[in-house]
Amino acid sequence: MVKINMNLSGIARKLILNNHLDEASAIEALQKSSQENISLADYLFRDKVVLPATLAMISSQEFGLPVFDLSVMDIDHTAITLVDEKLIKKLNAIPLFKRGNRLFVAISNPTNTQALDEFKFNTGLMTEAILVQQDQLNNFIEKLLSSMDSSMESMLDDDLENLNIAEEKAQESITKADIEDAPVVKYVNKILVDAINRGASDIHFEPYEKRYRIRYRIDGILSEVASPPITIAAKLTARVKVMSRMDISEKRVPQDGRIKLRLSLNRAIDFRVNTCPTLFGEKVVLRILDPSSAQLGIDTLGYEPDQKKIYMDALSSPYGMILVTGPTGSGKTVSLYTGLNILNVSETNISTVEDPAEINLEGVNQVNVNDKVGLSFAEVLKSFLRQDPDVIMVGEIRDLETASIAIKAAQTGHLVLSTLHTKDAPQTLTRLMNMGVPAFNIATSVNLIIAQRLGRRLCKHCKAIDDLPNDVLLSEGFTEEDLTRSPKIYKAVGCEHCSNGYKGRIGIYQVMTISEEMIRLIMNGANSLDIADQARKEGIADLRRSALKKIMAGLISLGEANRVTRD
Repeated sequence: MVKINMNLSGIARKLILNNHLDEASAIEALQKSSQENISLADYLFRDKVVLPATLAMISSQEFGLPVFDLSVMDIDHTAITLVDEKLIKKLNAIPLFKRGNRLFVAISNPTNTQALDEFKFNTGLMTEAILVQQDQLNNFIEKLLSSMDSSMESMLDDDLENLNIAEEKAQESITKADIEDAPVVKYVNKILVDAINRGASDIHFEPYEKRYRIRYRIDGILSEVASPPITIAAKLTARVKVMSRMDISEKRVPQDGRIKLRLSLNRAIDFRVNTCPTLFGEKVVLRILDPSSAQLGIDTLGYEPDQKKIYMDALSSPYGMILVTGPTGSGKTVSLYTGLNILNVSETNISTVEDPAEINLEGVNQVNVNDKVGLSFAEVLKSFLRQDPDVIMVGEIRDLETASIAIKAAQTGHLVLSTLHTKDAPQTLTRLMNMGVPAFNIATSVNLIIAQRLGRRLCKHCKAIDDLPNDVLLSEGFTEEDLTRSPKIYKAVGCEHCSNGYKGRIGIYQVMTISEEMIRLIMNGANSLDIADQARKEGIADLRRSALKKIMAGLISLGEANRVTRD
């Protein structure tokens, strides 16, 4: 039996016992790795003292971790999108795949707990180590970073570069060092394109006292995607402001701008940009405006068949008002523009007034309000009525004057579409009355009210049955009749195809026509509760009931329904 120095333990001891290293070499390796302040495993690999396969096998025996053959793994099937590539390079570790709330991380050194901790912090997921050979890991990371760079470069075409250059020339007073730093230019471009690829709706650039973070809003939820050095915060802000044609010398007041990003000859994405001065610099938020969202078609929005028919019938009406209501980010604009796209034919004159126009639609006359020059919603609407319109869209009814003109247009042979910020459809009617609109005008002009929310759609690859007892389902609003059908309720799990079990969003709607009985209630000054009771009597599903239907159809989870439809 081989006698081993009692001071030797761990991997060094295992290597000696398995005749892969003699004691003198092991002691020397330990001393040198300690002097260089690196792990023994890293030293043995770097100086080729032990073969990578041998080192992985010994580490597996010592730490009880399985060895994974990374050479068979496809880069596209990894969970690399969950973290920034700089973090991968820094930690020398790869997020391989996600199962539920657990992220499996490929590492070559089992003592590399920093990688597990940082990935956990950045993703909010529990982390587990998977052991791989150091040479395979290095090759994989090199291929990964190379593929990211090449794919990014291929997506940034000449139109984008020309756009940025043209805008820079328009700002001759800007310090060139702030905007022509190649890494900063490439980094901002990459953030914009990556946000589009991941289906984000907003990008947040946020400066704090000791750190800087970038977050995407994906499917309605914000998540951090990068944390660049605080030292380049001013350059990042300057770059975005230049692209948005803002004054980069002005940092004391909020500014608004716009970026057009052309991804191909047939596809361009607009970004609506706003800056706001904070304690530690300017926060920049970009809203991603994809014109193709108006081309999706009504069938993709999530309307139930009866709701879709009601909306289509209202759109075919020659006059009257259609109101869409819901909180910010609930998809009101997409619903309205889907309707406008259906109405957008050569025989129809369509005009819109918005603050600002979020989706550019060819064939539609779009106007942005400008309060600085007196171009308000009301003033634009007055002008529209002299422009021979068939269809008018008002971005939002905010005051009595705008409401009065819109209602007058609806009563005089025009179809008017607009939005309000109310909780549900019945409250929209009382909101108009509270604004001061006479009950008679409301009753004779409003044809349809759609209240809506957006719920995250369950990932079809990983959703699992959620076995809930009947008493729980009844307490959540399901009926006895629902339970007789033994509905399958699903919950979010999480996999490499989705984000925490969700992929995309779907609309949840309350579609309420104004019936004769509702008109009588409005004329008698009824409140929203009275109108809601009448809607239930007429079989109109409220938002909660529509959400329960989506649950029974396996489209959303109960937790997501509660998030968007419970007060």
